[in-house]
Amino acid sequence: MTNRGRFGLGLVLAAVVFGADQGSKAWILYGLDLPRYGAVPVVPGLLDLAMVWNKGVTFGFLKAPGMLGQIVLAGIAIAVVGGLFVWLRRAENALVAASIGAIAGGALGNVADRFRFGQVVDFIHVHWGTAEIFPFVFNVGDSAIVVGVAALLLESVLVPRARLPAPPPPA
Repeated sequence: MTNRGRFGLGLVLAAVVFGADQGSKAWILYGLDLPRYGAVPVVPGLLDLAMVWNKGVTFGFLKAPGMLGQIVLAGIAIAVVGGLFVWLRRAENALVAASIGAIAGGALGNVADRFRFGQVVDFIHVHWGTAEIFPFVFNVGDSAIVVGVAALLLESVLVPRARLPAPPPPA
């Protein structure tokens, strides 16, 4: 696959993730009307749809109260996405390109929420009975970010790299 093909793959995946994230949030807010119900069991004892307004970054870390805090978080995310697109232009393989696209699409989905609502819509809650497996409520964009980062980490460990030649000995 050419550089141009990998760049296109990353852009398409970013758009697909962004669309899935925003579409799922629209369904949660306006179709299912989850804010009125609070939580709806999907798989009893394992998975609920639970409405949470998140003022932090992925999984609620680094909460930023107030509109200025949300603008700062959105600005940081946009800068990171800009850096990801620079990296995407140089992606070495399709896995890296797809991972970058997934991360960028998820981040942009959360940025869109910050501009629309002043916070991020989270609604996926995983648990085991009454015990918390994963103590956070998250969304499709957060999931894409985590999967993208995990794929980049695995790719960096599993894909062999060309070794640079050893430096010449000192004279």
